[in-house]
Amino acid sequence: MLKNQRTIKKAVSISGIGLHTGNACTLTFRPAAENTGMRFKRTDVADCPEILADIDHVVDISRGTTIGQNGTVIHTVEHVLAAVAGLEIDNVLVELTNNEPPVIDGSAIPFTQILLDAEFQEQNTPKKYIVIEDTIAYHDEKRRIDIVVVPSDQFRITFMVDYQNPALGTQYTSLYSLEDEFVSEFAPSRTFCFLHEVEMLKEHGLIKGGNVDNAIVILDREIDKSEFDRLKKIFKIPENTILGANGILDGKELRFYNEPVRHKALDLIGDLALLGVPIIGHIMAARSGHAANVELVKMLRKEFEKKKIKSKYQQRAAGKGVVLDINAIQKILPHRYPFLLIDKITELVPKEHVVGIKNVTANEPFFVGHFPERPIMPGVLIIEAMAQAGGVLLLDSESNPGEKLVYFTGIDNVKFRKPVLPGDQLRFELDMLRYRQSICKMAGKAYVGAELVCEAELSAAVVNR
Repeated sequence: MLKNQRTIKKAVSISGIGLHTGNACTLTFRPAAENTGMRFKRTDVADCPEILADIDHVVDISRGTTIGQNGTVIHTVEHVLAAVAGLEIDNVLVELTNNEPPVIDGSAIPFTQILLDAEFQEQNTPKKYIVIEDTIAYHDEKRRIDIVVVPSDQFRITFMVDYQNPALGTQYTSLYSLEDEFVSEFAPSRTFCFLHEVEMLKEHGLIKGGNVDNAIVILDREIDKSEFDRLKKIFKIPENTILGANGILDGKELRFYNEPVRHKALDLIGDLALLGVPIIGHIMAARSGHAANVELVKMLRKEFEKKKIKSKYQQRAAGKGVVLDINAIQKILPHRYPFLLIDKITELVPKEHVVGIKNVTANEPFFVGHFPERPIMPGVLIIEAMAQAGGVLLLDSESNPGEKLVYFTGIDNVKFRKPVLPGDQLRFELDMLRYRQSICKMAGKAYVGAELVCEAELSAAVVNR
């Protein structure tokens, strides 16, 4: 396992046409500083930003992975991502002279080879990882897709596809070591599609740069000579192209007996690079594609953010099921006794969801006067505690929470369902409804056990202290 980040020693370039756009493009890999990650930049666009290869910048996954920022897009980046991630390079700048990397032969090996030629430069900053500690599962019933990520001592992939086609059938592959297997066993695997997909892709203005030299076309139906001649004219297929007795257009020989499923694993490696850090875990996927891969990345990102939150604020383990303990909460919220009304945070998904706990004891100072002979927690303080849980959700998203305050600007649709008594434990669950430029609206509910005791919608703004 690499202990330090790495980049490349020198710039290297490769040229060709894009698979879907057909545009000519020169791609150049350049060394990059520590902690900058993998970034793309179009030199044909004036003042083009460096677009981080990140799940937040994915703008389309229909027939590949497209990233974009401020209206500037770069199509079909997955093979470039796979080459960089497969070689365990952390920081690199990818410059392009057009809007799609060259497809070359439809695999990641051309990019892999020039990166190997550039050689690696070890950097001084430790490498970051997402360590899978609990099983994470993604399931799509309609498309029969399953992905399960389980703990492992290193990064592994197991992939299975079962196509209803005699040329492919059921295929399976496993990757146990990027260092030992990526370059020789996975990077050379080429993109593929079925013949019935070709016309559909063409109708949608895609595969303008596709041909029999940069993609494997699987024959999934019988066609006669007249129809084949028609397809040749439509797609400008060379006249000497044949159907292929092996079920592949032009009789192309596979580089591996299970090349299609290896390419699926290659795409998965590329899409996982959108996390920004490598994984230590075993990914088992069945029938997955770009759309499902991206959904898995989103799930993994949430888990990673939770762990970053915990390490950011806590010096010790807070206990099972606790994300932030009282010491961590005090680093985020400015409230103190007797007005700090949250004891711990048990769930936190940045900018999305938070669960906070308040243990209501008989020693609460407000019970002295509300009411001496029938102690009931004031409704306004239930709302305040709910707001403080929401404040944790908001301030955690800020880079410097100690310099910020949350001002609540509105409370709507408040309902008190049950009284809260000494000995109760309040559980606040808040979901972000809207968040724009430090102004938000949240929906909150308070429970004692399974009973809903209060609900409200809270509007708030984050301001400087």
